[in-house]
Amino acid sequence: MSSPTNCKYSESHEWFRLEGDIVTMGITPHAAAELTDVTYVELRPTGTTLSAGDAIGEVESVKTTSDVFSVVAGEIVEVNDQAVQDPALLNKDPQGEGWLVKVKANEAGPLDGLMEAAAYDEKYPQ
Repeated sequence: MSSPTNCKYSESHEWFRLEGDIVTMGITPHAAAELTDVTYVELRPTGTTLSAGDAIGEVESVKTTSDVFSVVAGEIVEVNDQAVQDPALLNKDPQGEGWLVKVKANEAGPLDGLMEAAAYDEKYPQ
């Protein structure tokens, strides 16, 4: 399965989709597969101001707990409460219904340094 081409991908297996000045982010299918069954999602609340590199929250599975990081600075404008209530969404549809937060980015430039879908898929085949 190929990663969506309308997203950028980090080495730490987060995906980022830019629409205007809003960046939607979550974990990749590769990350979800490595975590196995996601059992708990905790996200920072709407209104939180982020610096690039800050954690937006954490994802817990039967194997481990992992922080999820933003590459952009800005403010969290929406949190996916459905993913918090039903963490299995991250396994079922990590780049769809399992998105985590939306951030109003101060600047989208940091996304330019991330991998395109083809490069991510080549490095981390699914």
